[in-house]
Amino acid sequence: MSGTVSIELSPPPSGLEEEYQTLFTPDSLLFLHELIAKFDEEIDKVLQFRVFRKANLDLSGELPSFLDRTAHIRTDLSWRVLPVPQRLQRRHVDIGDLAPCDTQRFIEALLSPAQGIQVDFDDGNCPTYHNQIRGISNVVKAVHSQFPDVPHISQAPVLMLRPRAWNMVEHNMMVGGKEAPGPLFDFGLLMFHCGKTLFENKSGPFFYLSKVESSLEAKLWNQIFVWAQQKLGLPLASIKATVLIENVLAAFEMEEILYELRDHSAGLNCGIWDYSASFVSKFGHRRAFLLPDRSKYVNMEKHFLRSYMDLLVQTCHRRGALATGGMAALLLPQDPLGDSHRRVLATVTRLKLLEIEAGVDGFMVYDLRLVEPMQDLFKLHTNSDNQLHLLLRDVPVTPDDLLSMPSGGVTLSGLKYNIAVGVLFINAWLSGNGHFFYRGQVEDSATAEISRSQVWQWLRHQSPLEDDSRLVSRRLVGDLIREVLLELRAGRPPVRAPQRLHEAADMFLELVLRRDFPEFITTYLNLDHTFLSAHSPGQVGGAGANQHRPKL
Repeated sequence: MSGTVSIELSPPPSGLEEEYQTLFTPDSLLFLHELIAKFDEEIDKVLQFRVFRKANLDLSGELPSFLDRTAHIRTDLSWRVLPVPQRLQRRHVDIGDLAPCDTQRFIEALLSPAQGIQVDFDDGNCPTYHNQIRGISNVVKAVHSQFPDVPHISQAPVLMLRPRAWNMVEHNMMVGGKEAPGPLFDFGLLMFHCGKTLFENKSGPFFYLSKVESSLEAKLWNQIFVWAQQKLGLPLASIKATVLIENVLAAFEMEEILYELRDHSAGLNCGIWDYSASFVSKFGHRRAFLLPDRSKYVNMEKHFLRSYMDLLVQTCHRRGALATGGMAALLLPQDPLGDSHRRVLATVTRLKLLEIEAGVDGFMVYDLRLVEPMQDLFKLHTNSDNQLHLLLRDVPVTPDDLLSMPSGGVTLSGLKYNIAVGVLFINAWLSGNGHFFYRGQVEDSATAEISRSQVWQWLRHQSPLEDDSRLVSRRLVGDLIREVLLELRAGRPPVRAPQRLHEAADMFLELVLRRDFPEFITTYLNLDHTFLSAHSPGQVGGAGANQHRPKL
């Protein structure tokens, strides 16, 4: 762009020249420039406020609680969010973690009986330039009926578009001499190319908002929505957004978050792993907040997580908003008659029934074959489009409930499992993928986040193994990483590209040995591992990028 528009864009990735030209028109670039120029400083303030809050908690030693300054919002029972559109009122089962750059899976999801699709540019996606352009282009094609044999957008599962979180930047676009905020790059292109068509077909635009930590961040998103609707000539309140409560601090501001987005709210979502990892991020240096082995002691039946889900459902329903649960990450084995298939289905059914009985209005699955069984589960246990009528007035939730750590210790198998997930996620990221499959389930940045968080915390506190005489130490973690590498290379099928796997192991070791806790694994990886070779799919990261990392 020339003249007064200070915007620079990297050339198109190989093979995506046509998609690049379709997305980056003079008008869309002008829209992106104005959007980013308008809100860039506000995003910086949001990120600075996060640092301030964390420092204040560390220095004071205090714990979060419900805010006195916003008590009037919580005690005023007269306000409600605007009623959600018809297409959002019955979303019992969505498909989650769908990175839209995977064209085949995206089309399969569009053809499925699911009521919605979480179109994920965040947790399940590695944001290479190739993946972002391919993914956004696929959404545009779906919205404008350019995929053969795929239902019209008004008949296909509703698209819940999930842009990147505040902590992510887009390396391939510079606005005013600064890298563009990742969420505004994604949101801006999706809104510009799809917003009006989705609205005209009563199918959106609908968004998921990731990693929101406070009502100030919800207020900023609301301002962005108002601005975008005015620019594009859409009525106010056309956009609806579901906020993922993935942070313990946000759990104390659920009502305030809904209030700030009350004209644009579709509700709140709860998810176990990012939320659990946030305890380590905010309080991990405090021994009182030592989180035990997640594979043995952490699940939605534990008091701190059940309290969080109860509060989310209660808050949403009191304000007329929808409450959605997490994603079933388990994969059904291929043989539908086998014992393992029945066991997996029984496990998913038990866990999702807990959420239905807690009052959620819907949840997600990764495996498309789980859609219909879980829809049948909803039909069996509910008799309406949603459960907004369940108000849970007799379920009080206190700060102590939200902050009570589950009992339990650290196991050798849990430590090895966390190491394997962390290393394999980094390996996937270096391959240009935001998720992978391991031991019968899908793993993404949320499970990688809790995995590396726990290893960092157990190292920090030199936690004893409950089934071994050793303490978690640098030497033990290094030895276990080497064991994991040998097992992965000898597995069936063996992990390909062993050199990249070793690089991932070195990076994982660096992460868990850091004196200070890096807040997001994706921020760490995005600094120099999605850009240097990001013009080619499957080749991410640059030669020599980790030459100073600790070696095994």
